Amino acid sequence: MKVLIQDVAVITANRKNEVLSHADVVITNDKISYVGPTKAWQAEFNEVIDGRGKLVTPGFVNAHGHAAMSLLRSYADDMPLMQWLEKRIWPVEARLQPEDVYWGTLLAIAEMLKGGTTTFTDMYFYMDQVARAAARAGIRAVLSRGLVGVGNEAKSGLQENKEFVRQWHGRADGRITTMLGPHAPYTCPPAYLREVLAVQAELEVPLHIHLAETMDETDQIMAEYGVSPTKLLLEAGVLDCPVLAAHCVHLSAEDMDILQEKHVHVAHNPGSNLKLGSGIAPVPELLSRGITVGLGTDSAASNNNLDMLEEMRLAALLHKGSRMDPTLITAEEAVAMATRESAAAVFLPDVGSIEEGKKADLLLWDLRQPHLTPKHNLVAHLVYAAQPSDIKMVMVNGTIVCRNGRLTLMDEDEIIFEAEQRARRLVGIA
Repeated sequence: MKVLIQDVAVITANRKNEVLSHADVVITNDKISYVGPTKAWQAEFNEVIDGRGKLVTPGFVNAHGHAAMSLLRSYADDMPLMQWLEKRIWPVEARLQPEDVYWGTLLAIAEMLKGGTTTFTDMYFYMDQVARAAARAGIRAVLSRGLVGVGNEAKSGLQENKEFVRQWHGRADGRITTMLGPHAPYTCPPAYLREVLAVQAELEVPLHIHLAETMDETDQIMAEYGVSPTKLLLEAGVLDCPVLAAHCVHLSAEDMDILQEKHVHVAHNPGSNLKLGSGIAPVPELLSRGITVGLGTDSAASNNNLDMLEEMRLAALLHKGSRMDPTLITAEEAVAMATRESAAAVFLPDVGSIEEGKKADLLLWDLRQPHLTPKHNLVAHLVYAAQPSDIKMVMVNGTIVCRNGRLTLMDEDEIIFEAEQRARRLVGIA
């Protein structure tokens, strides 16, 4: 399969943050085989796309979320995190069935693909159902079974995660990769974390964990162990593994130095952190230390959408406003956080930028819009002005999965119907 996008503008999101005009992009099977000046091609192509008036960017990489929680969108709003979890979310999740997770995940994937997300990172239950949904939908996925180290499912959950890694890592033409998912320091005591580490040593996959999301969490860990959540993970040996840490809102300078020294990757979730009143992560300080910071949406139950464009814009604006410094988190940095750096954060070296040899996970945008005119700075337009409706094509692994706003591999009406019925049952609506 060979596709040519001809005479198009390109935001490469490569290390040089290059922006190209009048470029050609060639996709051969699942990879980008050429990106450079437009030229007269003699080769045969399965499809030639006129790129005039359009823009190619990498697909967005959602570095943290819980996809099936889309079934709980707007079910529990305007509440602090622990009350939100204990009073509303966990009681409903106790009623989840495997097929609920399958259809809830498909609902999330449909939303994500239409909004330009080509990779999502997920921690939840019944992960075989999440993997089934990702395989069917054509999206790239980084998946871990959420682990709680207290209660009846502590050991069985870890065994499930172990079996899941063995069954699904590298499946679906390499689109599915896996992690181990200890939920958080406040739900996974050090003794349990050491059990997780023993499995990690055997499987050699990264860990995905919530870290320092709220002040309550920080206070609880300090009261119980006399250290910060970050230092607790350090002392337990967790940070000696490859780690993706979600949120990282309440960090001291010492905590950030630890994350830097241990090469911990961070998933910044500005929308969810704001809505739950959790605070604002110290992203400028993390970036100044050279820490890899990607962007995530968290779940639609706490956000309430999975719009990576919105997260990218929030990441750029939030720190400017809260610090009263308009130079913080430039448009270039925001694009990188949503693409190249998010891919690095979830340990995917072959996606996140438009470069030869990278996987063909890309978006085609229509620039002929009032809100994208005049075209002084395409990177600034993408961060501060673009809308999901501007996306005309979404490609994952060289396959077009969305064209002109319509999914090509899934029945959107079926997904919406199934998700609605299951959501109503879960919350007790006949």
